[in-house]
Amino acid sequence: MLVSRRLLVALLLTVSAAAVGCAGAPASGGMSGGRLLVVAAENVWGSLASQLGGNQVAVRSIITRPGADPHDYEPTAADARLFADAGLVIVNGIGYDPWTERLIDANPVEGRVALNVGDVVGVPVGGNPHQWYSPDSVRRVIDAISDAYAKRQPNARAYFESQRHRVLEVALKGYFGLIAQISTTFAGTPVGASESIFEPMAPALGLDLLTPPGFLKAISQGTDPTSADSSAAERQIRDHEIRIYVYNAQNATPDVQRLVAACRAEGIPVTTITETLVPEGATFQTWQVRQLTGIAAALRTGTGR
Repeated sequence: MLVSRRLLVALLLTVSAAAVGCAGAPASGGMSGGRLLVVAAENVWGSLASQLGGNQVAVRSIITRPGADPHDYEPTAADARLFADAGLVIVNGIGYDPWTERLIDANPVEGRVALNVGDVVGVPVGGNPHQWYSPDSVRRVIDAISDAYAKRQPNARAYFESQRHRVLEVALKGYFGLIAQISTTFAGTPVGASESIFEPMAPALGLDLLTPPGFLKAISQGTDPTSADSSAAERQIRDHEIRIYVYNAQNATPDVQRLVAACRAEGIPVTTITETLVPEGATFQTWQVRQLTGIAAALRTGTGR
């Protein structure tokens, strides 16, 4: 008899939970080699967590492979053990990584802190989960991670504050600088996008995102956009109502591929962004700066500025 994938995952979680024990302190006490063990569901948050924690933390990210879909990810027994042993778990929430809730519930551990990005930035399930594309949300999550570190390791509070300042003022200086530069130079420029992943970034860049919200959400959620929304997106390209088109290269559905081809046929610059760090192992800032540089180049071409 074939075992369903969901049942198999449940069995893995049960086995892992038994291995680490029931509620109580994890085998590692939340530490790894004398450092706080931090587990991030997605590497976009894991990269920032690692930089903020420096030599006081050991960070492991679950979703690291470019192209992996956090929506549909099925956790392994090894993932469950990581969650059970961690002193701090960072999850995106907002309906983006529901499997993390199963891991946390399957391995209740006293003293473990679970930081939910949706709770930090005040975006509920049903809202836009791609908050790493919101500079304001990035700042708030950075503060929340630093605060969580200081609470877990109060003797290192000054160190964590120094790391927070270094990340915001040095490591992310180019990232914030490019956002401000694009906003100043191209404010009000009408643009199109393939899905809702770009929605949080567009206003930060001062851009007017014209693609119907229904189309953006449908592509992001893996459903078919309405004919009305598809027609509107096609018209915006055909009539050159948009100056550039931004699409998620990790989610190039047939609808998106058709619109990208239409943009290229019409001479509208196309630029890409991704859902996870590309290449694998890149830092948050190098990844974002590369993408922002591509957006700025497309805007210069599309506007003639």
